[in-house]
Amino acid sequence: MNTNHVKEEQKKSIVNISIISFISIVMISISLYFYATEIERKLVTVTWNEIEASTIPKEFHNKKILQFSDVHLGPEFTLKQLENLVEKMNALRPDVVVFTGDLIDKFGSYKAEREEAKGILQKIHAPLGKYAVFGNHDRGGGGSLFYKKYMEEAGFTVLVNEVQKIKAENGKYITISGLDDFLLGKPQIDSTLKHVRQEDFNMLLVHEPDVVDKVTRYPVDLQLSGHSHGGQVQIPFIGPLITTKLAESHVEGMYELEGKNKPLYLYVNRGIGTTRMPVRFWSVPELSVFVLKQNSN
Repeated sequence: MNTNHVKEEQKKSIVNISIISFISIVMISISLYFYATEIERKLVTVTWNEIEASTIPKEFHNKKILQFSDVHLGPEFTLKQLENLVEKMNALRPDVVVFTGDLIDKFGSYKAEREEAKGILQKIHAPLGKYAVFGNHDRGGGGSLFYKKYMEEAGFTVLVNEVQKIKAENGKYITISGLDDFLLGKPQIDSTLKHVRQEDFNMLLVHEPDVVDKVTRYPVDLQLSGHSHGGQVQIPFIGPLITTKLAESHVEGMYELEGKNKPLYLYVNRGIGTTRMPVRFWSVPELSVFVLKQNSN
């Protein structure tokens, strides 16, 4: 047997395996990058949740609250995508629509698109009202000067450290509160929530989810937040690659906490758009729907 020939064949085999492995890694990397930039970030999934509470009036039984968040309208989220999003929202036939902040990536820019987007947002239909709060991007980039008036012209009630009642025809109600952004705004938790009553069903909108640790002192039933983008890029079975300030402990989905004499549910919406990089992986954009259920037990 020619040992030199065998060694030469072994070397060729190792080289071939190395080349194939390298090409495979490159192809997988390209495929993952394409998926993250061109496919997943343009998807929108709908997440359904039932919220049961004895404080929900029978008039609100089966009413649907639809949450969207973190649109980041700009070069990476187009007006056409916004139109498609609104069509999808209206097809869900929500009773209440809430927006938990970060509408435009740089509010001082995209002036023409901003005006056209307003007309699209006006088409969102919700018979019991549309509500919004500030996110950090709505406060930054000149947004503080425009956002509230802009959203009001689009048919939203912008809640800045205030509480309102959402009323049924016979006067029965649930409450909805909104806090200012915690990074760039002037939130006032105590003066906003101290008058919220234990016997009512109380919903809170606030952009940053980790604020919930301060909210547990008040009789809030449901806190809806965004900000995290679900991490935007997650490693399967590990979690988010990067988390952002005030969205480190609560990144996505439903959390049950111990509130003031009743459970406090926090839902963190993964949002619609992206920031920093136009990439999403293992963190599909979402609309979240909450179906209210009166629990008489």
